[in-house]
Amino acid sequence: MKLVKKISRVAGGLLLVILLVVFATMYQEQRSLFYLKISEQLDWQQRDYLIKNVQVVPMTVDTVLINQRVLVRDGKIAGIAPDLEAHGIPVIDGKGGYLMPGLTDMHVHVWDSQELGLYLTNGVTTVRNLWGQPMHLRMKESIQKGELLGPDFYTSGPKLTGPDYVGDDNLQLLSAAQAREKVASYKARGYDFIKTYNGLTPELFQAILEECRIQDMDIAAHPSAALPYAAHLREEIVSVEHTEDIVQQALNYQLDTAGLDRVVVDYASFPSAAHCPTLVVYYNIYRLLTEERILDAPELDFMNPLIRMVDSEAQYQRWTAAAKGDSLLAGKILAQHRFHLLAVRKLQEAGVNLVTGTDAGIGITPAGVSMHQELAFYREAGLSVFEALQTATVNPAKTHDFLANTGTVEVGKTANLVLVKDNPLKDLDTLREPLGVWIGGRYISREQLEAFTDHARERKNLLPSALRYAEYLLRER
Repeated sequence: MKLVKKISRVAGGLLLVILLVVFATMYQEQRSLFYLKISEQLDWQQRDYLIKNVQVVPMTVDTVLINQRVLVRDGKIAGIAPDLEAHGIPVIDGKGGYLMPGLTDMHVHVWDSQELGLYLTNGVTTVRNLWGQPMHLRMKESIQKGELLGPDFYTSGPKLTGPDYVGDDNLQLLSAAQAREKVASYKARGYDFIKTYNGLTPELFQAILEECRIQDMDIAAHPSAALPYAAHLREEIVSVEHTEDIVQQALNYQLDTAGLDRVVVDYASFPSAAHCPTLVVYYNIYRLLTEERILDAPELDFMNPLIRMVDSEAQYQRWTAAAKGDSLLAGKILAQHRFHLLAVRKLQEAGVNLVTGTDAGIGITPAGVSMHQELAFYREAGLSVFEALQTATVNPAKTHDFLANTGTVEVGKTANLVLVKDNPLKDLDTLREPLGVWIGGRYISREQLEAFTDHARERKNLLPSALRYAEYLLRER
């Protein structure tokens, strides 16, 4: 009996120590986020501004409005004219810079709040998170309540997969009834839309579609190989993800231009369908295979430390091992990437609504900076600068209702704005270093944006990230 009591006391002591360590670690991470806390930056209480001496890039048409002033009231654009006056509010001198809508990344994976600052630093004022977890509901609530500064944040629920698609990141559905229950519960809990994933059978997919109609929930679809590719072009589905799946599913891994043309016709015959290419994340496989010491590349300093330790390393090991059995693998990956560029060009020419997505947050694809790489690929595919910018501004606003008030500089739209030095319609690289960003009317200076980058570099939150992922596994699996 004494031994049992002694063991109980030791176990209780260990548990207490563990809890104290967990509490201290989580508390320290929260303290480290002071630079994103709106309550600690009094300037961010201000949502009324007069922005003068700017050239406006409205993105409604391919033009620039010269020598304009933009009035922001209560976080919305209240006026655009050369001679606007306003009294009693701060005036920002744009010094001849170019004011344009903030960018939208339609496919990201967010792992911590520091990534929110990285998106803003790169001019991304709206993100769509495609792997929802409980932490994302808290993050979204903090942003919407005006407690935490971040881009407008929307998240899917956990990924819905079929019974045979194994993985701790997948929620395997076993019946149509379960599929319906999950959709309804995600709506009730506050997730913004549903993400369907690989492995869904026709029965499960149909149940999700029907329940999403009942719950008024949009769907972003990662195509399921258990379904014809064209089956994902449905009214309930606002975007189909990943150009690579056109090759790997619709074309059965063949770089088949005739088959691609048929896929493009399917898209074009369904005008409400958007396509989200995520070219950069696939190209990064080629980088894993060809760049020496890629895991030490400077941009990986901006990856979440848990993802860098686990997923980045796993991706490297997976692809380098595959290359040992296929000396031509790197060339095959590059050839498929170039076929993706062809697909994007053909989809654009057919009038399909292309929306920028990077798949940032996994592998070696960091938050924020990957947006510029993705847009550069669209230019390489043959899109004009204006067309490439449309994919990250006005085009996303055509998908979900909750994005409808973004994407252009117009009276009545949300004041999610980016100020850059040079004309972005001539040089996309100017977007890499915004002079200032407005998010819901809150102004973030260049100096503050640079500080966001510094705070996010090699952050020390591996344990909190692991605990949040453990919460997801316990809550959702």
